[in-house]
Amino acid sequence: MNLAKGSKPWIYSAFLAGIVFFILFVIFIDRFIGIIFLFLSTIVFLKAIFLIQFFRDPDRVIGEGIVACADGKIREISCIKNDKVGNCTKISTFMNIYNVHVNRIPLDGTVKDIVHIQGIHLPAFKKESEKNERVITTIDAKIGTVTVIQIAGTIARRIIPYIKKGDKLKKGDKIGIIRFGSRVDIYLPSKKITNIHVKVGDIIKAGETTIAETND
Repeated sequence: MNLAKGSKPWIYSAFLAGIVFFILFVIFIDRFIGIIFLFLSTIVFLKAIFLIQFFRDPDRVIGEGIVACADGKIREISCIKNDKVGNCTKISTFMNIYNVHVNRIPLDGTVKDIVHIQGIHLPAFKKESEKNERVITTIDAKIGTVTVIQIAGTIARRIIPYIKKGDKLKKGDKIGIIRFGSRVDIYLPSKKITNIHVKVGDIIKAGETTIAETND
């Protein structure tokens, strides 16, 4: 199984702690404290298994057109005006704790800017989450300016970019990870896209699901 970049220290640390607690259980097996060490060992091993599941990073067959940035459920599709993109179509994806959390770029382009904004940590599905911590990635693509916003949530408190300003990326390349569930919004120039392929409630996969087509 492929694991997300930077995840191995988390997983190895959990397994090491589990082994230490199990050794202590064996040493004190005839005492009450041994039961405590067995309990701690079990909890930590379960945590390690959870981390493997959370940090999985499966290979993807990159889809046609404009592809999804995140795994999860479409929560919003709307036409709005964005400072960077102008008149645009916003597609918002909510990731729960069981989704793959590696995010991908929706189309070929150059990273024009990356801005990390500190904020609060409200549930990512609430309207007030506009004040949450976020990373805003601006992409210079063939269709114009595209913005991807990774938003931290209540449990997700760390957004780790894999890219930097000036990077030239291919559709489906990995751009970063949000630890432990959250939301990703993509803003596409409305005049340059057609045939939106998703609707609210759809389950999608980053890099694989086609969310729209360009009219070029």
